[in-house]
Amino acid sequence: MPLSDDQNSDSDSSRLSESTVSSSDTEYSRQSFNSDSSSKPSSPASSPPKVITFDELMAATRNLSNWTLAHEIAVNANFCIKQEDYPQNSFAGTVKQIVHKAFWDHLESELNEDPPEYKHAIKLFEEIKEILLSFLTPGANRIHNQICEVLDTDLIRQQAEHNAVDIPGLANYVINTMGKLCAPIRDNDIKQLKATDNIVELLRQIFHVLDLMKVDMANYTIKSLRPYLWHNLVDYERTKFQEILEETPSALNLTTEWIKESIEDELSSISDESSSCPGADSSSKPIISPTLVLNNGYLKLLQWDYCKTIPETLITDEVRLQELREKLNQLKVIACVSLITNNMVGAAVVDVPDFTDHLKRISLPLLEGMNKKSFDLKEALHAIGIQICSIVNKSLSERSLPTLSEEMQSNLMGQIAHIVEKNNPVCSLIDKRIQLFMRSLLALPSFQKCMPTMPGGLSVIQKEIEFLGSQYASIVNFNKKVYGPFYANILKKLLFPEAAMEKTEAETSSN
Repeated sequence: MPLSDDQNSDSDSSRLSESTVSSSDTEYSRQSFNSDSSSKPSSPASSPPKVITFDELMAATRNLSNWTLAHEIAVNANFCIKQEDYPQNSFAGTVKQIVHKAFWDHLESELNEDPPEYKHAIKLFEEIKEILLSFLTPGANRIHNQICEVLDTDLIRQQAEHNAVDIPGLANYVINTMGKLCAPIRDNDIKQLKATDNIVELLRQIFHVLDLMKVDMANYTIKSLRPYLWHNLVDYERTKFQEILEETPSALNLTTEWIKESIEDELSSISDESSSCPGADSSSKPIISPTLVLNNGYLKLLQWDYCKTIPETLITDEVRLQELREKLNQLKVIACVSLITNNMVGAAVVDVPDFTDHLKRISLPLLEGMNKKSFDLKEALHAIGIQICSIVNKSLSERSLPTLSEEMQSNLMGQIAHIVEKNNPVCSLIDKRIQLFMRSLLALPSFQKCMPTMPGGLSVIQKEIEFLGSQYASIVNFNKKVYGPFYANILKKLLFPEAAMEKTEAETSSN
């Protein structure tokens, strides 16, 4: 950990408090879409098409990297850097092992010469000095000067010329300094270093522990930055995305297509409703709510094919949205199984204690990994059907009641197995009700903490779907906060093209 002179080097850094999400839903009105928002500081400026140079492309890539990393650090409380090693027996791991062994063997042979050769050892201490100094805060002048004085490579070279270098003494100083700078979790590693007698092995282990300390340092910095990033994340992400947009004018193409598809879906829905109402006026132009268009677009992400590229404004949350979709798919299957079971043998399970929880406990492990291409959902559903029949029959036997007939068991297992079929009515019903719940959730003001009414058939997964729903709403509301001005410009052009054209013509004439 970074150490200053007035800090206790052995004390653990206190855990920083992390702010929670309190995003507000962005509401759009027709007036706001017809107003000129380009003059507002929070609104993205338009850029004329231009040829992208290599330098500009690299700058955009760096911006994208910083943008996604800052978002991940701020919103993911579990985000941290880990010490990664090559897989065992991998080619890269084998090469690394051979190269490292050759280096340390060469160092050992140099130190065993008479007189010893210190060239590579001095380089190692020079590198160790730079690493130790990198752990210090700007105010740690005393320890900074001490490290520079003890590990003065010019002095060590002069000592080497007279065969007077105290390698064990230098290594001992390094270990003691590492003990002052390291996190408490590394105390045991420091003890092991002190117990190592072989000087070459000791130097090798010193570099290993220093690598661990680098990771600790990075994670400490991340934890320290998180509250600051969170409080400034909306402005930071919007600014970074604007920089990307200026360097890459096509950076909103996928987002525009995503919103355009949502508008077309809404127009199709209005058209279907008009055709079912004979008295409706089909000549009037339908009025579409921009907020509804955006919410419909967000709902499509829960059924998104993540083999396709996601809209640019949602890249930072792609993994989270994909995980939500996968978990919802699992819950949907469980709700379907529960509905089928209750409809077919409801009377037999009504007195079974905790049947719903038991159904989830046997289903979730069998549905683990169901979103992988190699997963056999039909086989998993068959196994679930067998387990359900076993539970029901056991309960009936314990109550001295007739067990399910072979025909009834076959029908139950068959209905459960049919969930995999396309347009299965039970699956379609559950899917619509999950969509209805999520739509109701997005329609709520973000400050309202209560959940909307759970649609029928979802009680078996109510607790889980409310938890996922709150995560989903948090992602959506924050995304609206950051990218609201960009969405506003796109929606204004797509929903109110006349106003957008008038604005363009006015700007052209004034220029």
